Amino acid sequence: MRVSILCVLLTMGCVVPVCLAGPAQQAAVNAGETIYRDGVLGSGKPLVAQREGGLQMQGADAACVNCHRRSGFGMTEGRISVPPVAGQYLFTSDYRDLPYVETMRAKRKSSYTEASLARAIREGVDAAGRSFDYLMPRFALNDDDMAALIDYLKGLDQHRVRGVSDTVLHFATIVTPDADPVKRDGMLNVLQRYFDDKNAVPLGPTPRLSTSRKLRFMVNRRWQLHVWQLSGAADTWQEQLKNHLAKEPVFAVVSGIGGENWAPVHDFCEHQALPCLFPNVEAPPAGADGDFYSLYFSKGVLLEAGLMARKILDAKPANGATVTQIYRAGDSGEAGARALAAVLRPQGIKVRSRALSASAKDHDITTALDQAAGTEILVLWLRPADIATLGPAPAASTAVYLSGLMGGLERAPLPEAWRGRVQVAYPFDLPDKRIVGVDFALGWFRIRSIPVVAPRVQSDTYLAIGLLSETLSRMVDTFVPDYLIERMEDMLDHRIITGYYPRLALATGQRFASKGGYMVRFPEPKGTRVIADSGWIVP
Repeated sequence: MRVSILCVLLTMGCVVPVCLAGPAQQAAVNAGETIYRDGVLGSGKPLVAQREGGLQMQGADAACVNCHRRSGFGMTEGRISVPPVAGQYLFTSDYRDLPYVETMRAKRKSSYTEASLARAIREGVDAAGRSFDYLMPRFALNDDDMAALIDYLKGLDQHRVRGVSDTVLHFATIVTPDADPVKRDGMLNVLQRYFDDKNAVPLGPTPRLSTSRKLRFMVNRRWQLHVWQLSGAADTWQEQLKNHLAKEPVFAVVSGIGGENWAPVHDFCEHQALPCLFPNVEAPPAGADGDFYSLYFSKGVLLEAGLMARKILDAKPANGATVTQIYRAGDSGEAGARALAAVLRPQGIKVRSRALSASAKDHDITTALDQAAGTEILVLWLRPADIATLGPAPAASTAVYLSGLMGGLERAPLPEAWRGRVQVAYPFDLPDKRIVGVDFALGWFRIRSIPVVAPRVQSDTYLAIGLLSETLSRMVDTFVPDYLIERMEDMLDHRIITGYYPRLALATGQRFASKGGYMVRFPEPKGTRVIADSGWIVP
Protein backbone atom coordinates (compact mmCIF):
# COMPACT_ATOMS: atom_id res chain seq x y z
CA MET A 1 0.00 0.00 0.00
CA ARG A 2 1.43 3.37 -0.96
CA VAL A 3 1.43 6.13 1.67
CA SER A 4 1.61 9.81 0.89
CA ILE A 5 5.04 11.32 0.93
CA LEU A 6 3.90 14.18 3.10
CA CYS A 7 2.82 11.93 5.90
CA VAL A 8 6.37 10.76 5.83
CA LEU A 9 7.74 14.25 5.71
CA LEU A 10 5.89 15.44 8.77
CA THR A 11 7.30 12.92 11.20
CA MET A 12 11.01 13.51 10.85
CA GLY A 13 13.27 15.28 13.26
CA CYS A 14 16.68 16.65 12.44
CA VAL A 15 19.21 13.89 13.04
CA VAL A 16 22.37 15.83 12.40
CA PRO A 17 22.87 19.59 12.55
CA VAL A 18 22.68 21.18 9.12
CA CYS A 19 25.55 23.34 7.93
CA LEU A 20 24.29 26.20 5.76
CA ALA A 21 25.91 29.19 4.20
CA GLY A 22 24.16 32.02 5.98
CA PRO A 23 21.57 33.23 8.50
CA ALA A 24 18.79 33.47 5.92
CA GLN A 25 19.19 29.84 4.90
CA GLN A 26 19.42 28.75 8.53
CA ALA A 27 16.23 30.68 9.32
CA ALA A 28 14.48 28.90 6.45
CA VAL A 29 15.50 25.51 7.79
CA ASN A 30 14.33 26.49 11.27
CA ALA A 31 10.97 27.45 9.77
CA GLY A 32 10.83 24.11 8.00
CA GLU A 33 11.60 22.32 11.25
CA THR A 34 8.75 24.17 12.97
CA ILE A 35 6.34 23.16 10.22
CA TYR A 36 7.52 19.57 10.27
CA ARG A 37 7.72 18.99 14.01
CA ASP A 38 5.21 21.42 15.53
CA GLY A 39 2.68 22.12 12.78
CA VAL A 40 3.31 25.88 12.89
CA LEU A 41 3.74 27.93 9.71
CA GLY A 42 6.28 30.68 9.19
CA SER A 43 3.55 33.23 9.93
CA GLY A 44 2.93 31.65 13.31
CA LYS A 45 -0.45 30.29 12.23
CA PRO A 46 -1.23 26.58 12.60
CA LEU A 47 -0.53 24.22 9.73
CA VAL A 48 -3.78 22.91 8.19
CA ALA A 49 -4.05 19.45 6.62
CA GLN A 50 -6.96 18.10 4.58
CA ARG A 51 -7.64 14.41 4.01
CA GLU A 52 -10.00 12.82 1.52
CA GLY A 53 -13.54 12.83 2.87
CA GLY A 54 -13.20 16.34 4.31
CA LEU A 55 -11.34 15.43 7.52
CA GLN A 56 -9.28 18.43 8.58
CA MET A 57 -6.42 18.64 11.09
CA GLN A 58 -4.41 21.60 12.23
CA GLY A 59 -1.46 22.58 14.37
CA ALA A 60 0.34 19.78 16.21
CA ASP A 61 -2.24 17.26 14.98
CA ALA A 62 -1.26 18.06 11.39
CA ALA A 63 2.52 18.07 11.97
CA CYS A 64 4.48 15.79 9.69
CA VAL A 65 6.28 14.17 12.60
CA ASN A 66 3.08 12.33 13.52
CA CYS A 67 3.46 10.07 10.50
CA HIS A 68 7.09 10.34 9.44
CA ARG A 69 8.99 10.52 12.72
CA ARG A 70 11.95 12.67 13.62
CA SER A 71 14.51 10.69 11.65
CA GLY A 72 12.61 10.88 8.38
CA PHE A 73 13.05 7.13 7.94
CA GLY A 74 9.35 6.35 8.15
CA MET A 75 7.64 3.54 9.99
CA THR A 76 5.54 0.44 9.57
CA GLU A 77 2.05 0.34 11.05
CA GLY A 78 0.24 -2.91 10.34
CA ARG A 79 0.18 -3.36 6.58
CA ILE A 80 1.00 0.30 5.94
CA SER A 81 4.63 1.14 5.28
CA VAL A 82 5.71 4.78 5.32
CA PRO A 83 8.86 5.14 3.15
CA PRO A 84 11.87 7.28 4.14
CA VAL A 85 11.71 10.97 3.23
CA ALA A 86 15.11 12.27 4.24
CA GLY A 87 16.53 14.17 1.29
CA GLN A 88 18.84 11.46 0.02
CA TYR A 89 15.89 9.04 -0.25
CA LEU A 90 13.57 11.54 -1.94
CA PHE A 91 15.83 12.86 -4.66
CA THR A 92 16.93 9.50 -6.06
CA SER A 93 15.11 6.66 -7.78
CA ASP A 94 17.55 3.99 -6.63
CA TYR A 95 17.97 3.17 -2.93
CA ARG A 96 20.54 0.43 -3.37
CA ASP A 97 23.57 2.47 -2.33
CA LEU A 98 21.84 4.28 0.55
CA PRO A 99 21.95 3.21 4.22
CA TYR A 100 19.39 0.49 4.82
CA VAL A 101 16.14 1.29 6.60
CA GLU A 102 13.27 -1.15 6.96
CA THR A 103 10.76 0.93 4.98
CA MET A 104 12.97 1.62 1.98
CA ARG A 105 12.21 0.21 -1.47
CA ALA A 106 14.94 -1.04 -3.74
CA LYS A 107 13.89 1.24 -6.59
CA ARG A 108 11.07 3.65 -7.48
CA LYS A 109 10.04 4.69 -10.96
CA SER A 110 10.94 8.36 -10.60
CA SER A 111 12.97 10.48 -8.20
CA TYR A 112 11.62 13.75 -6.85
CA THR A 113 12.61 17.23 -7.88
CA GLU A 114 11.78 20.23 -5.74
CA ALA A 115 8.83 20.98 -8.04
CA SER A 116 7.41 17.45 -7.98
CA LEU A 117 7.90 17.23 -4.21
CA ALA A 118 5.97 20.47 -3.75
CA ARG A 119 3.19 19.03 -5.93
CA ALA A 120 3.22 15.85 -3.82
CA ILE A 121 2.75 17.84 -0.64
CA ARG A 122 0.02 20.08 -2.03
CA GLU A 123 -1.86 17.69 -4.31
CA GLY A 124 -1.04 14.17 -3.09
CA VAL A 125 0.57 12.99 -6.34
CA ASP A 126 3.93 11.21 -6.37
CA ALA A 127 6.88 11.83 -8.68
CA ALA A 128 5.45 9.43 -11.28
CA GLY A 129 2.03 11.09 -11.24
CA ARG A 130 0.23 8.47 -9.13
CA SER A 131 -2.13 9.50 -6.33
CA PHE A 132 -1.09 8.81 -2.77
CA ASP A 133 -3.04 6.67 -0.38
CA TYR A 134 -5.97 8.42 1.35
CA LEU A 135 -3.97 8.57 4.58
CA MET A 136 -1.70 11.19 3.09
CA PRO A 137 -3.08 14.69 3.80
CA ARG A 138 -2.87 17.62 1.41
CA PHE A 139 -1.27 20.85 2.60
CA ALA A 140 -1.90 24.30 1.13
CA LEU A 141 1.57 25.73 1.83
CA ASN A 142 2.64 29.03 0.33
CA ASP A 143 5.90 29.21 -1.61
CA ASP A 144 8.01 30.39 1.34
CA ASP A 145 6.73 27.69 3.70
CA MET A 146 7.12 25.05 1.01
CA ALA A 147 10.71 26.07 0.34
CA ALA A 148 11.46 26.01 4.08
CA LEU A 149 10.00 22.53 4.48
CA ILE A 150 11.88 21.13 1.48
CA ASP A 151 15.15 22.68 2.71
CA TYR A 152 14.57 21.03 6.08
CA LEU A 153 14.03 17.64 4.43
CA LYS A 154 17.25 18.05 2.48
CA GLY A 155 19.03 18.64 5.78
CA LEU A 156 17.92 15.25 7.04
CA ASP A 157 20.49 13.52 4.84
CA GLN A 158 22.64 11.18 6.85
CA HIS A 159 26.11 12.56 7.47
CA ARG A 160 28.98 10.98 9.33
CA VAL A 161 27.78 10.29 12.86
CA ARG A 162 29.98 10.82 15.92
CA GLY A 163 31.16 7.72 17.70
CA VAL A 164 30.95 5.54 14.59
CA SER A 165 33.97 4.51 12.55
CA ASP A 166 34.35 1.86 9.90
CA THR A 167 35.40 -0.67 12.53
CA VAL A 168 34.22 0.57 15.96
CA LEU A 169 31.03 1.73 17.68
CA HIS A 170 31.80 3.93 20.67
CA PHE A 171 29.53 4.09 23.73
CA ALA A 172 29.79 5.78 27.11
CA THR A 173 28.38 5.13 30.54
CA ILE A 174 28.15 7.98 33.06
CA VAL A 175 28.83 7.82 36.80
CA THR A 176 27.99 10.77 39.04
CA PRO A 177 30.02 11.37 42.22
CA ASP A 178 27.04 10.65 44.48
CA ALA A 179 26.41 7.20 42.98
CA ASP A 180 26.42 4.23 45.36
CA PRO A 181 29.91 2.67 44.92
CA VAL A 182 28.66 -0.90 45.32
CA LYS A 183 25.98 -0.45 42.68
CA ARG A 184 28.46 1.39 40.45
CA ASP A 185 30.91 -1.52 40.54
CA GLY A 186 28.12 -4.02 39.91
CA MET A 187 26.94 -2.06 36.88
CA LEU A 188 30.44 -1.66 35.43
CA ASN A 189 31.16 -5.38 35.83
CA VAL A 190 28.08 -6.23 33.76
CA LEU A 191 28.81 -3.64 31.07
CA GLN A 192 32.46 -4.52 30.64
CA ARG A 193 31.79 -8.24 30.45
CA TYR A 194 29.02 -7.71 27.88
CA PHE A 195 31.38 -5.62 25.76
CA ASP A 196 34.11 -8.26 26.12
CA ASP A 197 31.70 -10.97 24.98
CA LYS A 198 30.57 -8.85 22.06
CA ASN A 199 34.12 -8.26 20.91
CA ALA A 200 35.15 -11.91 21.40
CA VAL A 201 33.24 -12.84 18.23
CA PRO A 202 35.57 -12.63 15.20
CA LEU A 203 34.68 -9.69 13.00
CA GLY A 204 35.16 -11.39 9.65
CA PRO A 205 33.92 -9.87 6.37
CA THR A 206 30.87 -7.66 6.02
CA PRO A 207 29.07 -9.20 3.05
CA ARG A 208 26.28 -7.65 1.05
CA LEU A 209 23.07 -9.66 1.29
CA SER A 210 20.44 -9.12 -1.38
CA THR A 211 16.87 -10.37 -1.63
CA SER A 212 14.08 -9.59 -4.07
CA ARG A 213 12.64 -7.01 -1.64
CA LYS A 214 15.58 -5.36 0.06
CA LEU A 215 19.31 -4.86 0.12
CA ARG A 216 21.28 -4.91 3.34
CA PHE A 217 24.86 -4.14 4.12
CA MET A 218 25.57 -6.08 7.27
CA VAL A 219 28.10 -4.15 9.33
CA ASN A 220 30.20 -5.90 11.95
CA ARG A 221 32.03 -3.55 14.31
CA ARG A 222 33.79 -3.75 17.65
CA TRP A 223 32.16 -2.06 20.63
CA GLN A 224 34.21 0.34 22.75
CA LEU A 225 33.05 1.39 26.23
CA HIS A 226 34.10 4.73 27.75
CA VAL A 227 33.44 5.36 31.45
CA TRP A 228 32.76 9.04 32.14
CA GLN A 229 33.29 9.52 35.88
CA LEU A 230 32.05 12.94 37.01
CA SER A 231 33.33 14.80 40.04
CA GLY A 232 32.60 17.90 42.06
CA ALA A 233 29.44 19.98 42.23
CA ALA A 234 26.46 19.25 39.95
CA ASP A 235 26.70 22.66 38.27
CA THR A 236 30.07 21.57 36.80
CA TRP A 237 28.88 18.27 35.35
CA GLN A 238 27.69 19.56 32.00
CA GLU A 239 31.05 21.16 31.28
CA GLN A 240 32.76 17.93 32.26
CA LEU A 241 30.47 15.99 29.96
CA LYS A 242 31.19 18.36 27.07
CA ASN A 243 34.89 17.73 27.55
CA HIS A 244 34.37 13.97 27.67
CA LEU A 245 32.30 14.03 24.49
CA ALA A 246 34.90 16.16 22.69
CA LYS A 247 37.73 13.80 23.65
CA GLU A 248 35.77 10.57 23.25
CA PRO A 249 32.92 10.99 20.72
CA VAL A 250 30.27 8.35 21.33
CA PHE A 251 27.15 7.21 19.51
CA ALA A 252 25.09 6.71 22.66
CA VAL A 253 25.20 6.51 26.45
CA VAL A 254 24.09 3.17 27.86
CA SER A 255 23.05 2.55 31.45
CA GLY A 256 24.98 4.81 33.85
CA ILE A 257 24.33 5.45 37.51
CA GLY A 258 23.61 8.46 39.69
CA GLY A 259 22.28 9.62 43.03
CA GLU A 260 19.61 12.19 43.82
CA ASN A 261 20.35 14.57 40.94
CA TRP A 262 20.47 13.28 37.36
CA ALA A 263 19.01 16.42 35.76
CA PRO A 264 22.35 17.86 34.51
CA VAL A 265 23.11 14.61 32.70
CA HIS A 266 19.61 14.40 31.25
CA ASP A 267 19.79 18.01 30.02
CA PHE A 268 23.21 17.40 28.47
CA CYS A 269 21.97 14.39 26.50
CA GLU A 270 18.94 16.31 25.21
CA HIS A 271 21.03 19.34 24.21
CA GLN A 272 23.64 17.21 22.45
CA ALA A 273 21.09 14.92 20.73
CA LEU A 274 22.85 12.02 22.43
CA PRO A 275 20.77 8.90 23.20
CA CYS A 276 20.94 8.17 26.93
CA LEU A 277 19.50 4.70 27.45
CA PHE A 278 18.07 3.50 30.75
CA PRO A 279 20.38 4.90 33.43
CA ASN A 280 20.20 3.47 36.95
CA VAL A 281 18.67 6.44 38.74
CA GLU A 282 16.05 6.49 41.50
CA ALA A 283 15.01 10.10 40.94
CA PRO A 284 14.89 10.93 37.20
CA PRO A 285 13.88 14.45 36.15
CA ALA A 286 10.15 14.95 36.65
CA GLY A 287 9.75 16.59 33.23
CA ALA A 288 11.46 13.87 31.18
CA ASP A 289 8.24 12.90 29.41
CA GLY A 290 8.10 15.03 26.27
CA ASP A 291 11.87 15.01 25.77
CA PHE A 292 13.36 12.66 23.19
CA TYR A 293 16.85 11.29 23.74
CA SER A 294 16.66 10.06 27.37
CA LEU A 295 14.86 6.78 28.07
CA TYR A 296 14.19 5.34 31.53
CA PHE A 297 12.80 2.05 32.78
CA SER A 298 10.79 3.74 35.55
CA LYS A 299 10.11 7.04 37.32
CA GLY A 300 11.62 5.55 40.46
CA VAL A 301 10.70 7.41 43.64
CA LEU A 302 8.42 9.69 41.61
CA LEU A 303 6.39 6.63 40.63
CA GLU A 304 6.41 5.45 44.25
CA ALA A 305 5.00 8.83 45.28
CA GLY A 306 2.19 8.30 42.79
CA LEU A 307 1.47 4.82 44.16
CA MET A 308 1.37 6.11 47.74
CA ALA A 309 -0.81 9.07 46.79
CA ARG A 310 -3.33 6.76 45.11
CA LYS A 311 -3.46 4.54 48.21
CA ILE A 312 -3.75 7.48 50.61
CA LEU A 313 -6.49 9.22 48.65
CA ASP A 314 -8.43 6.00 48.10
CA ALA A 315 -8.53 5.60 51.90
CA LYS A 316 -10.38 8.96 52.06
CA PRO A 317 -8.46 10.56 54.94
CA ALA A 318 -10.36 12.92 57.22
CA ASN A 319 -10.39 16.59 56.30
CA GLY A 320 -7.26 18.21 57.70
CA ALA A 321 -5.37 14.89 58.01
CA THR A 322 -1.61 15.24 58.30
CA VAL A 323 1.09 13.33 56.41
CA THR A 324 4.59 13.37 57.89
CA GLN A 325 7.47 12.39 55.59
CA ILE A 326 10.95 11.48 56.82
CA TYR A 327 13.98 11.43 54.51
CA ARG A 328 17.67 12.25 54.51
CA ALA A 329 18.68 15.54 52.92
CA GLY A 330 20.31 15.08 49.53
CA ASP A 331 19.03 11.53 49.06
CA SER A 332 16.50 10.33 46.47
CA GLY A 333 13.73 10.42 49.06
CA GLU A 334 13.81 14.21 48.95
CA ALA A 335 12.53 14.12 45.36
CA GLY A 336 9.94 11.50 46.27
CA ALA A 337 8.71 13.58 49.21
CA ARG A 338 8.31 16.67 46.98
CA ALA A 339 6.35 14.67 44.43
CA LEU A 340 4.01 13.20 47.05
CA ALA A 341 3.39 16.59 48.67
CA ALA A 342 2.58 18.09 45.26
CA VAL A 343 -0.24 15.57 44.82
CA LEU A 344 -1.65 15.59 48.35
CA ARG A 345 -1.67 19.29 49.24
CA PRO A 346 -4.18 20.31 46.55
CA GLN A 347 -6.48 17.66 48.02
CA GLY A 348 -6.57 19.45 51.38
CA ILE A 349 -4.07 17.16 53.12
CA LYS A 350 -1.42 18.75 55.31
CA VAL A 351 2.09 17.55 54.52
CA ARG A 352 5.05 18.01 56.87
CA SER A 353 8.59 17.00 55.99
CA ARG A 354 11.39 16.02 58.34
CA ALA A 355 14.72 16.25 56.52
CA LEU A 356 17.39 14.41 58.49
CA SER A 357 21.04 15.36 58.14
CA ALA A 358 22.83 13.76 55.22
CA SER A 359 25.15 11.86 57.56
CA ALA A 360 23.41 9.17 59.57
CA LYS A 361 23.18 9.70 63.33
CA ASP A 362 21.76 7.17 65.77
CA HIS A 363 19.33 9.61 67.35
CA ASP A 364 18.04 11.17 64.08
CA ILE A 365 15.32 8.62 63.37
CA THR A 366 14.13 8.42 66.98
CA THR A 367 13.84 12.19 67.23
CA ALA A 368 11.97 12.47 63.92
CA LEU A 369 9.52 9.75 64.91
CA ASP A 370 8.90 11.40 68.28
CA GLN A 371 8.12 14.66 66.49
CA ALA A 372 5.73 12.79 64.16
CA ALA A 373 3.70 11.33 67.03
CA GLY A 374 -0.01 11.75 66.42
CA THR A 375 0.28 12.10 62.64
CA GLU A 376 -2.38 10.20 60.71
CA ILE A 377 -0.02 9.08 57.94
CA LEU A 378 3.73 8.43 58.17
CA VAL A 379 5.88 8.09 55.03
CA LEU A 380 9.44 6.79 55.27
CA TRP A 381 11.91 7.50 52.46
CA LEU A 382 14.79 5.67 54.15
CA ARG A 383 17.66 3.31 53.39
CA PRO A 384 18.08 -0.12 55.00
CA ALA A 385 20.63 1.17 57.54
CA ASP A 386 18.06 3.64 58.89
CA ILE A 387 15.15 1.21 58.65
CA ALA A 388 16.99 -1.32 60.79
CA THR A 389 17.23 1.24 63.64
CA LEU A 390 13.51 1.96 63.86
CA GLY A 391 12.30 1.78 67.45
CA PRO A 392 8.74 1.14 68.68
CA ALA A 393 6.07 1.26 66.00
CA PRO A 394 3.74 4.28 65.99
CA ALA A 395 0.19 4.18 67.30
CA ALA A 396 -2.21 1.79 65.61
CA SER A 397 -4.16 4.74 64.20
CA THR A 398 -1.17 5.82 62.08
CA ALA A 399 -0.92 4.44 58.54
CA VAL A 400 2.71 3.82 57.56
CA TYR A 401 4.15 3.81 54.04
CA LEU A 402 7.69 2.91 52.94
CA SER A 403 9.69 3.45 49.75
CA GLY A 404 10.50 -0.06 48.58
CA LEU A 405 13.02 1.17 46.01
CA MET A 406 15.11 2.88 48.68
CA GLY A 407 14.39 0.44 51.52
CA GLY A 408 15.38 -2.81 49.84
CA LEU A 409 12.01 -4.03 48.48
CA GLU A 410 11.12 -7.40 50.03
CA ARG A 411 14.45 -7.43 51.86
CA ALA A 412 13.77 -4.20 53.76
CA PRO A 413 15.09 -4.86 57.33
CA LEU A 414 11.94 -3.74 59.13
CA PRO A 415 11.83 -4.58 62.84
CA GLU A 416 9.16 -7.15 63.65
CA ALA A 417 6.89 -4.59 65.32
CA TRP A 418 6.72 -2.61 62.07
CA ARG A 419 6.28 -5.42 59.54
CA GLY A 420 2.56 -5.86 59.99
CA ARG A 421 1.96 -2.12 59.87
CA VAL A 422 3.87 -0.96 56.81
CA GLN A 423 2.60 -0.73 53.25
CA VAL A 424 5.49 -0.76 50.78
CA ALA A 425 5.52 1.03 47.43
CA TYR A 426 6.72 -1.58 44.94
CA PRO A 427 7.37 -0.22 41.41
CA PHE A 428 8.28 -3.63 39.94
CA ASP A 429 6.68 -6.95 39.20
CA LEU A 430 6.10 -9.16 42.25
CA PRO A 431 8.95 -11.57 43.10
CA ASP A 432 7.13 -14.76 42.07
CA LYS A 433 6.07 -13.22 38.75
CA ARG A 434 9.48 -11.98 37.64
CA ILE A 435 11.42 -15.19 38.21
CA VAL A 436 12.02 -15.95 34.54
CA GLY A 437 12.99 -12.42 33.56
CA VAL A 438 15.43 -11.96 36.42
CA ASP A 439 16.84 -15.51 36.37
CA PHE A 440 17.82 -15.00 32.76
CA ALA A 441 20.20 -12.23 33.87
CA LEU A 442 21.34 -14.05 37.01
CA GLY A 443 22.22 -17.11 34.95
CA TRP A 444 24.32 -14.96 32.64
CA PHE A 445 26.12 -13.46 35.65
CA ARG A 446 26.74 -16.91 37.13
CA ILE A 447 28.22 -18.36 33.94
CA ARG A 448 30.59 -15.39 33.68
CA SER A 449 31.47 -15.34 37.39
CA ILE A 450 30.12 -11.82 37.88
CA PRO A 451 29.54 -11.11 41.60
CA VAL A 452 25.90 -10.21 42.25
CA VAL A 453 26.24 -7.23 44.60
CA ALA A 454 23.22 -5.19 43.49
CA PRO A 455 20.72 -7.56 41.81
CA ARG A 456 18.21 -4.99 40.54
CA VAL A 457 20.80 -2.53 39.22
CA GLN A 458 22.76 -5.30 37.56
CA SER A 459 19.61 -6.84 36.07
CA ASP A 460 18.53 -3.44 34.71
CA THR A 461 22.00 -2.89 33.26
CA TYR A 462 21.92 -6.28 31.54
CA LEU A 463 18.46 -5.48 30.18
CA ALA A 464 19.59 -2.07 28.89
CA ILE A 465 22.64 -3.38 27.06
CA GLY A 466 20.62 -6.26 25.62
CA LEU A 467 18.01 -3.83 24.29
CA LEU A 468 20.77 -1.76 22.70
CA SER A 469 22.31 -4.79 21.03
CA GLU A 470 18.99 -6.04 19.69
CA THR A 471 18.02 -2.61 18.38
CA LEU A 472 21.35 -2.09 16.61
CA SER A 473 21.01 -5.44 14.88
CA ARG A 474 17.74 -4.21 13.35
CA MET A 475 19.28 -0.91 12.25
CA VAL A 476 21.90 -2.70 10.11
CA ASP A 477 24.21 0.14 8.99
CA THR A 478 22.01 3.20 9.60
CA PHE A 479 23.71 4.64 12.67
CA VAL A 480 21.59 7.72 13.32
CA PRO A 481 20.74 8.77 16.90
CA ASP A 482 17.08 9.61 16.21
CA TYR A 483 16.64 6.32 14.38
CA LEU A 484 18.12 4.42 17.34
CA ILE A 485 15.50 5.91 19.65
CA GLU A 486 12.67 5.24 17.19
CA ARG A 487 13.66 1.62 16.61
CA MET A 488 13.94 1.06 20.35
CA GLU A 489 10.44 2.48 20.80
CA ASP A 490 9.16 0.10 18.12
CA MET A 491 10.67 -3.09 19.48
CA LEU A 492 10.37 -2.47 23.23
CA ASP A 493 6.71 -3.47 23.42
CA HIS A 494 7.56 -6.88 21.92
CA ARG A 495 10.34 -7.65 24.36
CA ILE A 496 9.77 -10.97 26.16
CA ILE A 497 12.54 -10.82 28.76
CA THR A 498 11.86 -7.66 30.78
CA GLY A 499 13.72 -8.24 34.04
CA TYR A 500 12.04 -6.72 37.07
CA TYR A 501 9.21 -5.22 35.02
CA PRO A 502 5.99 -6.94 33.88
CA ARG A 503 5.87 -4.96 30.63
CA LEU A 504 7.84 -2.26 28.86
CA ALA A 505 6.43 0.12 26.26
CA LEU A 506 7.08 3.64 24.96
CA ALA A 507 4.51 5.66 23.04
CA THR A 508 5.06 9.10 21.52
CA GLY A 509 5.94 11.56 24.27
CA GLN A 510 6.61 8.82 26.84
CA ARG A 511 10.08 8.28 28.24
CA PHE A 512 9.34 5.88 31.11
CA ALA A 513 8.89 2.33 29.86
CA SER A 514 7.26 0.86 32.98
CA LYS A 515 4.24 2.84 34.12
CA GLY A 516 3.03 1.35 37.40
CA GLY A 517 3.55 -0.80 40.45
CA TYR A 518 1.95 -2.34 43.52
CA MET A 519 1.41 -1.52 47.15
CA VAL A 520 2.54 -4.58 49.11
CA ARG A 521 2.81 -5.71 52.72
CA PHE A 522 4.60 -8.38 54.73
CA PRO A 523 2.11 -11.09 55.80
CA GLU A 524 4.53 -12.73 58.23
CA PRO A 525 6.75 -11.47 61.08
CA LYS A 526 9.87 -12.73 59.32
CA GLY A 527 11.00 -13.59 55.81
CA THR A 528 10.87 -11.90 52.41
CA ARG A 529 7.41 -12.90 51.24
CA VAL A 530 5.22 -9.96 50.25
CA ILE A 531 1.64 -9.85 49.03
CA ALA A 532 -0.08 -7.14 47.03
CA ASP A 533 -2.65 -4.98 48.77
CA SER A 534 -3.80 -3.80 45.36
CA GLY A 535 -3.77 -4.69 41.71
CA TRP A 536 -1.25 -3.13 39.34
CA ILE A 537 -1.57 0.64 39.84
CA VAL A 538 -0.80 3.19 37.14
CA PRO A 539 -0.91 6.60 38.87
